[in-house]
Amino acid sequence: MFEVLTGTGLAASAGLNAYIPLLTMGLLARFTGAIDLPSGWAWLANGWTLTILAILLAIEVVADKVPVVDHLNDAVQTFVRPTAGGLAFGAGSTAETVTVTDPGSFFSSHQWVPIVAGAVIALAVHGVKAASRPVVNATTAGVGAPVASTAEDISSVVMSIVAIVLPVLVLIGLGVLIWATFWVFRKRRQKKAAVETRQLFG
Repeated sequence: MFEVLTGTGLAASAGLNAYIPLLTMGLLARFTGAIDLPSGWAWLANGWTLTILAILLAIEVVADKVPVVDHLNDAVQTFVRPTAGGLAFGAGSTAETVTVTDPGSFFSSHQWVPIVAGAVIALAVHGVKAASRPVVNATTAGVGAPVASTAEDISSVVMSIVAIVLPVLVLIGLGVLIWATFWVFRKRRQKKAAVETRQLFG
């Protein structure tokens, strides 16, 4: 049960920022005893892997805070974040490996289940994030983009650490994400209604 919560939290974190949960797992595995990665996922703690993830994270952090650029970044991340979510869930829930050397064995042993689950969770969270950003930009004239992005990055870090150290709290994080989903779509409906009203009476 805790392994599933850990994987879910890490995948949700990847939906906000693809690189934070992977980097968090790698750093904690390399420098602390907070997480013990399965042998098939030991590459996450490799020095080169951590360096590449840190560089990609730096690029992501900057790009996501610039209006217009953040939309382009979200479009690219539509493919990256679900992939990262699959990797994070797979590693977090102690799946043996993501490297498929024997496709028949991979599918018959159900190793693909946590990876697909993580990808779906990350894609869902990414979808809410991508849908909320136009609302934030429109209502704040773009000023809110860096604030929203910073909040998302912090949430991703907190969710990643909580998923590893105290996974039961992931349930609270998921509750917040569900609330945020309803808030985003309610704001989008209100914005659409306002535009239609202006067109009708303007």
